[in-house]
Amino acid sequence: MKIAFLGPHASFTQLATAQLFPNEELLPQANILDCFNAVEKGEVDKAVVPLENSIEGTVSMTLDYLYKTSSIKIEAEAVMPIAHHLMIHPDNNANEIEKIYSHPQALAQSFHFLDTNYKEVQRQDFSSTAAAAKYISEHPELKRAAVANQFAANLYGLKIINRNIQDFEQNHTRFIIISKEQNIYNNNQLEVIGEKSGLLITLPEDHAGGLHQVLSVFAWRKMNLSKIESRTLKTGLGNYFFFINVAGKWDAILHKNALEELKSINANVDFLGNYKEFLLKS
Repeated sequence: MKIAFLGPHASFTQLATAQLFPNEELLPQANILDCFNAVEKGEVDKAVVPLENSIEGTVSMTLDYLYKTSSIKIEAEAVMPIAHHLMIHPDNNANEIEKIYSHPQALAQSFHFLDTNYKEVQRQDFSSTAAAAKYISEHPELKRAAVANQFAANLYGLKIINRNIQDFEQNHTRFIIISKEQNIYNNNQLEVIGEKSGLLITLPEDHAGGLHQVLSVFAWRKMNLSKIESRTLKTGLGNYFFFINVAGKWDAILHKNALEELKSINANVDFLGNYKEFLLKS
Protein backbone atom coordinates (compact mmCIF):
# COMPACT_ATOMS: atom_id res chain seq x y z
CA MET A 1 0.00 0.00 0.00
CA LYS A 2 0.93 3.65 -0.38
CA ILE A 3 0.68 5.66 2.83
CA ALA A 4 0.91 9.46 2.87
CA PHE A 5 2.14 11.32 5.93
CA LEU A 6 2.83 14.89 6.96
CA GLY A 7 6.48 15.30 5.99
CA PRO A 8 9.20 15.85 5.34
CA HIS A 9 11.31 12.84 6.30
CA ALA A 10 12.14 12.61 10.02
CA SER A 11 8.96 14.41 11.08
CA PHE A 12 7.14 13.12 14.15
CA THR A 13 4.36 12.00 11.83
CA GLN A 14 6.80 9.83 9.91
CA LEU A 15 7.93 8.21 13.16
CA ALA A 16 4.30 7.39 13.93
CA THR A 17 3.56 6.22 10.39
CA ALA A 18 6.61 3.93 10.31
CA GLN A 19 5.32 2.13 13.42
CA LEU A 20 1.79 1.86 12.08
CA PHE A 21 2.85 0.72 8.59
CA PRO A 22 6.35 -0.78 8.88
CA ASN A 23 6.18 -2.67 5.57
CA GLU A 24 4.38 -0.18 3.32
CA GLU A 25 5.54 2.59 0.98
CA LEU A 26 5.55 5.89 2.89
CA LEU A 27 5.12 9.11 0.93
CA PRO A 28 5.82 12.49 2.60
CA GLN A 29 3.43 15.37 1.91
CA ALA A 30 4.13 19.08 2.30
CA ASN A 31 1.09 19.81 4.46
CA ILE A 32 -2.04 18.31 5.98
CA LEU A 33 -4.24 19.36 3.05
CA ASP A 34 -1.98 17.44 0.66
CA CYS A 35 -2.47 14.33 2.82
CA PHE A 36 -6.25 14.62 2.57
CA ASN A 37 -6.13 15.35 -1.16
CA ALA A 38 -3.89 12.35 -1.82
CA VAL A 39 -6.41 10.07 -0.10
CA GLU A 40 -9.46 11.68 -1.71
CA LYS A 41 -7.97 11.46 -5.22
CA GLY A 42 -6.89 7.86 -4.73
CA GLU A 43 -3.18 8.64 -5.07
CA VAL A 44 -2.55 6.77 -1.81
CA ASP A 45 -4.48 4.17 0.15
CA LYS A 46 -4.31 5.95 3.50
CA ALA A 47 -2.66 8.87 5.26
CA VAL A 48 -1.45 9.65 8.77
CA VAL A 49 -1.92 13.16 10.16
CA PRO A 50 -1.67 14.74 13.63
CA LEU A 51 -4.96 15.42 15.42
CA GLU A 52 -4.10 16.64 18.91
CA ASN A 53 -1.22 17.47 21.24
CA SER A 54 -1.50 17.19 25.01
CA ILE A 55 0.05 20.65 25.49
CA GLU A 56 -1.10 22.69 22.51
CA GLY A 57 -4.48 21.06 21.92
CA THR A 58 -6.25 20.10 18.70
CA VAL A 59 -4.68 20.57 15.28
CA SER A 60 -7.47 22.74 13.89
CA MET A 61 -6.47 22.18 10.26
CA THR A 62 -7.04 18.44 10.60
CA LEU A 63 -10.51 18.97 12.05
CA ASP A 64 -11.40 21.44 9.31
CA TYR A 65 -10.42 19.01 6.54
CA LEU A 66 -12.27 16.14 8.21
CA TYR A 67 -15.36 18.33 8.02
CA LYS A 68 -14.78 19.50 4.44
CA THR A 69 -13.99 16.06 2.97
CA SER A 70 -16.97 13.95 3.96
CA SER A 71 -15.72 10.97 1.93
CA ILE A 72 -12.81 10.49 4.33
CA LYS A 73 -13.13 8.39 7.48
CA ILE A 74 -10.91 7.51 10.46
CA GLU A 75 -9.46 3.99 10.71
CA ALA A 76 -7.46 4.35 13.94
CA GLU A 77 -5.87 6.70 16.43
CA ALA A 78 -2.31 6.40 17.73
CA VAL A 79 -0.72 8.19 20.68
CA MET A 80 3.04 8.84 20.71
CA PRO A 81 5.24 10.47 23.38
CA ILE A 82 7.01 13.56 22.02
CA ALA A 83 10.60 14.47 22.90
CA HIS A 84 12.13 17.70 21.58
CA HIS A 85 15.86 18.36 21.31
CA LEU A 86 17.79 21.50 20.43
CA MET A 87 20.36 20.82 17.69
CA ILE A 88 22.92 22.69 15.61
CA HIS A 89 25.24 22.00 12.68
CA PRO A 90 28.36 20.21 14.00
CA ASP A 91 30.54 23.00 12.56
CA ASN A 92 28.89 25.57 14.84
CA ASN A 93 29.05 26.34 18.56
CA ALA A 94 26.18 26.36 21.04
CA ASN A 95 27.03 29.84 22.34
CA GLU A 96 26.80 31.40 18.88
CA ILE A 97 23.14 30.68 18.09
CA GLU A 98 21.43 33.66 16.47
CA LYS A 99 18.06 32.13 15.57
CA ILE A 100 16.05 29.00 16.41
CA TYR A 101 13.82 27.28 13.84
CA SER A 102 10.99 24.78 14.31
CA HIS A 103 7.30 24.06 13.85
CA PRO A 104 5.20 26.56 15.85
CA GLN A 105 3.82 23.81 18.10
CA ALA A 106 7.32 22.52 18.92
CA LEU A 107 8.43 26.05 19.78
CA ALA A 108 5.34 26.49 21.95
CA GLN A 109 5.89 23.14 23.67
CA SER A 110 9.47 24.21 24.52
CA PHE A 111 8.65 27.83 25.31
CA HIS A 112 9.80 27.96 28.94
CA PHE A 113 13.10 26.22 28.27
CA LEU A 114 13.89 28.50 25.33
CA ASP A 115 12.75 31.60 27.21
CA THR A 116 14.99 30.70 30.16
CA ASN A 117 18.10 29.63 28.25
CA TYR A 118 17.84 31.49 24.93
CA LYS A 119 15.71 34.50 25.79
CA GLU A 120 17.53 36.88 23.44
CA VAL A 121 17.57 34.46 20.49
CA GLN A 122 14.92 35.04 17.87
CA ARG A 123 12.60 32.14 16.97
CA GLN A 124 11.14 31.47 13.54
CA ASP A 125 8.34 29.15 12.48
CA PHE A 126 8.98 26.33 9.99
CA SER A 127 6.51 23.99 8.29
CA SER A 128 7.78 21.09 10.42
CA THR A 129 10.49 20.18 12.92
CA ALA A 130 12.17 18.01 10.28
CA ALA A 131 12.18 20.83 7.72
CA ALA A 132 13.92 23.04 10.27
CA ALA A 133 16.56 20.37 10.93
CA LYS A 134 17.11 19.85 7.20
CA TYR A 135 17.60 23.58 6.67
CA ILE A 136 20.18 23.73 9.47
CA SER A 137 22.10 20.84 7.90
CA GLU A 138 22.17 22.58 4.52
CA HIS A 139 23.35 25.97 5.85
CA PRO A 140 26.41 25.50 8.05
CA GLU A 141 27.40 29.12 7.39
CA LEU A 142 24.39 30.31 9.45
CA LYS A 143 24.46 30.38 13.23
CA ARG A 144 21.13 28.61 13.58
CA ALA A 145 19.56 25.89 15.71
CA ALA A 146 16.51 23.67 15.30
CA VAL A 147 14.06 22.06 17.68
CA ALA A 148 13.43 18.55 16.37
CA ASN A 149 13.59 14.85 17.25
CA GLN A 150 16.44 12.35 17.54
CA PHE A 151 15.63 10.82 14.14
CA ALA A 152 16.04 14.21 12.47
CA ALA A 153 19.40 14.76 14.20
CA ASN A 154 20.62 11.38 12.97
CA LEU A 155 19.27 11.77 9.45
CA TYR A 156 20.71 15.24 8.89
CA GLY A 157 23.92 14.82 10.86
CA LEU A 158 23.22 17.47 13.50
CA LYS A 159 24.65 17.82 16.99
CA ILE A 160 22.19 17.82 19.91
CA ILE A 161 23.16 20.44 22.49
CA ASN A 162 20.09 20.15 24.76
CA ARG A 163 17.89 17.08 25.16
CA ASN A 164 14.24 16.78 26.21
CA ILE A 165 13.56 20.50 26.24
CA GLN A 166 9.76 20.14 26.18
CA ASP A 167 8.16 21.99 29.08
CA PHE A 168 6.08 19.03 30.25
CA GLU A 169 7.11 15.39 30.55
CA GLN A 170 3.63 14.21 29.59
CA ASN A 171 3.88 15.57 26.07
CA HIS A 172 2.00 13.30 23.67
CA THR A 173 0.58 13.72 20.19
CA ARG A 174 -2.46 11.88 18.88
CA PHE A 175 -2.39 10.86 15.21
CA ILE A 176 -5.16 9.45 13.03
CA ILE A 177 -5.15 7.11 10.05
CA ILE A 178 -7.54 8.39 7.39
CA SER A 179 -8.91 6.63 4.32
CA LYS A 180 -11.99 6.50 2.11
CA GLU A 181 -13.05 3.18 3.63
CA GLN A 182 -14.63 2.55 7.01
CA ASN A 183 -12.09 -0.16 7.81
CA ILE A 184 -10.88 -0.90 11.33
CA TYR A 185 -7.08 -0.89 11.48
CA ASN A 186 -5.48 -3.69 13.48
CA ASN A 187 -1.86 -4.27 14.48
CA ASN A 188 -0.99 -7.08 16.88
CA GLN A 189 2.46 -5.57 17.48
CA LEU A 190 1.03 -2.42 19.09
CA GLU A 191 -0.71 -1.97 22.43
CA VAL A 192 -4.41 -1.08 22.23
CA ILE A 193 -5.30 1.54 24.84
CA GLY A 194 -8.89 2.34 23.90
CA GLU A 195 -11.73 2.31 21.41
CA LYS A 196 -14.04 5.10 20.32
CA SER A 197 -16.32 6.47 17.63
CA GLY A 198 -15.90 9.83 15.90
CA LEU A 199 -18.73 12.12 14.78
CA LEU A 200 -18.97 15.55 13.19
CA ILE A 201 -22.24 17.27 14.07
CA THR A 202 -23.70 20.51 12.72
CA LEU A 203 -26.76 22.06 14.34
CA PRO A 204 -29.56 23.13 11.97
CA GLU A 205 -29.59 26.68 13.39
CA ASP A 206 -28.41 28.65 16.39
CA HIS A 207 -31.20 28.41 18.96
CA ALA A 208 -31.49 28.13 22.72
CA GLY A 209 -30.94 24.58 23.90
CA GLY A 210 -29.66 23.31 20.54
CA LEU A 211 -26.42 21.86 21.88
CA HIS A 212 -28.28 20.52 24.93
CA GLN A 213 -30.58 18.61 22.60
CA VAL A 214 -27.59 17.00 20.91
CA LEU A 215 -25.89 16.06 24.17
CA SER A 216 -29.13 14.67 25.58
CA VAL A 217 -29.16 12.07 22.80
CA PHE A 218 -26.02 10.58 24.31
CA ALA A 219 -26.77 11.32 27.96
CA TRP A 220 -29.97 9.34 28.39
CA ARG A 221 -28.37 6.37 26.63
CA LYS A 222 -25.42 6.63 29.07
CA MET A 223 -22.97 6.95 26.17
CA ASN A 224 -19.70 8.40 27.48
CA LEU A 225 -18.36 11.36 25.49
CA SER A 226 -14.55 11.46 25.83
CA LYS A 227 -14.23 14.62 23.71
CA ILE A 228 -16.39 17.44 22.40
CA GLU A 229 -14.93 20.39 20.56
CA SER A 230 -16.42 23.19 18.51
CA ARG A 231 -14.92 24.61 15.32
CA THR A 232 -16.12 27.59 13.35
CA LEU A 233 -17.88 26.92 10.06
CA LYS A 234 -16.23 30.07 8.68
CA THR A 235 -19.63 31.31 7.53
CA GLY A 236 -20.02 33.94 10.24
CA LEU A 237 -19.61 34.49 13.95
CA GLY A 238 -21.47 31.98 16.09
CA ASN A 239 -21.66 29.25 13.41
CA TYR A 240 -19.95 26.02 14.49
CA PHE A 241 -19.65 22.32 13.92
CA PHE A 242 -18.80 19.88 16.73
CA PHE A 243 -16.29 17.05 16.81
CA ILE A 244 -17.40 14.37 19.27
CA ASN A 245 -15.79 11.14 20.46
CA VAL A 246 -17.99 8.45 22.00
CA ALA A 247 -15.90 6.11 24.15
CA GLY A 248 -16.25 2.33 23.91
CA LYS A 249 -17.11 -0.36 21.40
CA TRP A 250 -19.64 0.15 18.66
CA ASP A 251 -23.10 -1.05 19.61
CA ALA A 252 -25.03 -1.56 16.38
CA ILE A 253 -28.46 -0.89 17.86
CA LEU A 254 -27.62 1.76 20.47
CA HIS A 255 -25.38 3.84 18.22
CA LYS A 256 -27.64 3.54 15.19
CA ASN A 257 -30.61 4.75 17.20
CA ALA A 258 -28.57 7.67 18.54
CA LEU A 259 -27.63 8.70 14.99
CA GLU A 260 -31.25 8.44 13.91
CA GLU A 261 -32.39 10.62 16.81
CA LEU A 262 -29.75 13.25 15.95
CA LYS A 263 -31.06 13.35 12.40
CA SER A 264 -34.65 13.61 13.69
CA ILE A 265 -33.77 16.93 15.39
CA ASN A 266 -32.34 18.12 12.04
CA ALA A 267 -28.71 17.83 13.09
CA ASN A 268 -26.31 17.04 10.26
CA VAL A 269 -24.18 14.02 11.28
CA ASP A 270 -21.05 12.68 9.61
CA PHE A 271 -20.04 9.37 11.21
CA LEU A 272 -16.24 9.06 10.95
CA GLY A 273 -16.08 5.46 12.13
CA ASN A 274 -15.49 3.30 15.16
CA TYR A 275 -11.79 2.67 15.72
CA LYS A 276 -9.09 1.56 18.12
CA GLU A 277 -6.47 3.73 19.81
CA PHE A 278 -2.88 2.44 19.86
CA LEU A 279 0.17 3.41 21.89
CA LEU A 280 3.39 4.10 19.95
CA LYS A 281 7.01 4.48 21.05
CA SER A 282 8.81 7.84 20.90
